[in-house]
Amino acid sequence: MAEGPARPARPAPGRLTKRAEFKAAASGRRFHTERMTVQGRLRDDERGLRVGLTVTRKVGHATERNRIRRRLRQAVRDAAQGRLDADADIVVIGRRDILGADYHMLVADLERALAVVTKPRPARSESGPPGRA
Repeated sequence: MAEGPARPARPAPGRLTKRAEFKAAASGRRFHTERMTVQGRLRDDERGLRVGLTVTRKVGHATERNRIRRRLRQAVRDAAQGRLDADADIVVIGRRDILGADYHMLVADLERALAVVTKPRPARSESGPPGRA
């Protein structure tokens, strides 16, 4: 069997594997498009970016869900290249529209989503919001 051109080795983000990690990421910021929802929260440790993918059975049959996951996995690798040092957990919930979407649009959506969900929250002041007594 002939091998294709070798891909350059590219570091991939870590993976979320436990349900508790997915639930913790769901408690953070969110970013929505018609193709996906991205949830994320910053962590205090130095483990880098970790990503979990979710595609529910409502989306379609197993082959469609697997294709969505494959497209998302590669799009996350491409979109996360500049953010692998961010200490955050991200969950990407895929929708059926991913199947027909342009790949570059998926990467652009994920880049915007990563910028939103990995942005640090502003520090709270002791006195609360302005204008309240």
